[in-house]
Amino acid sequence: MHDLETVFSEIDILTLLPQQRPFVLIDSMLTTDETITATSFLVGDDCIFCENGRLTESGIIENIAQTCAARMGYINKFLAHDSVKLGFIGAIRNLEIQRLPLAGQRIETKIEVLEEIFKMTLVAATVTHNSEIIASGEMKISLTDIDTQADGKE
Repeated sequence: MHDLETVFSEIDILTLLPQQRPFVLIDSMLTTDETITATSFLVGDDCIFCENGRLTESGIIENIAQTCAARMGYINKFLAHDSVKLGFIGAIRNLEIQRLPLAGQRIETKIEVLEEIFKMTLVAATVTHNSEIIASGEMKISLTDIDTQADGKE
């Protein structure tokens, strides 16, 4: 992959994801290369994955999955010049959530590809707020050949 950090800020994240609002749990891609992808998300108090002013466990899991989706969307759209494909969570292992972020806090999620075999990707994920690790674990994602309509429209 290319080191295009200056370009990442110009990418409409909705063009990389199969999810669309109100189910989007990342705002921007910060970086991506062969093994590492990082995203950012400002937890809004109107987020459908918020309860009692905090992002739920399900929201953290979805945020990690969408970071994986953004990586694959970037690869498909910008490197393979193909459409964004639909993926599914295959497994979650060793998930540890230290705390749930508050609405108004910005979290950063980093995934590191541990293994990629055919259309299965295993990643180690870390979710932080102000450099404090608030969640970590592993996720297996299965990519399909199903095209999505990711085009930035709401």
